[in-house]
Amino acid sequence: MSKLFEAKQRIDRAIAELGLDPFKTKGAIGLRAGFLIGLVNERTPDDDKKLDKLRSAAREILGMNL
Repeated sequence: MSKLFEAKQRIDRAIAELGLDPFKTKGAIGLRAGFLIGLVNERTPDDDKKLDKLRSAAREILGMNL
């Protein structure tokens, strides 16, 4: 399993725990990260640049560190 997919799963859990709208929240994170996080799956190869952007977007939108 890739680090990128693990990060997406952590984001999904945080969204559910916080009771946020998953579509709006993932959309906002995706806009800031520069890619659609809904397309990330367990076979998605790791990409350090994407992972850094995803971490930054999650920190900005959700206030969490991945």
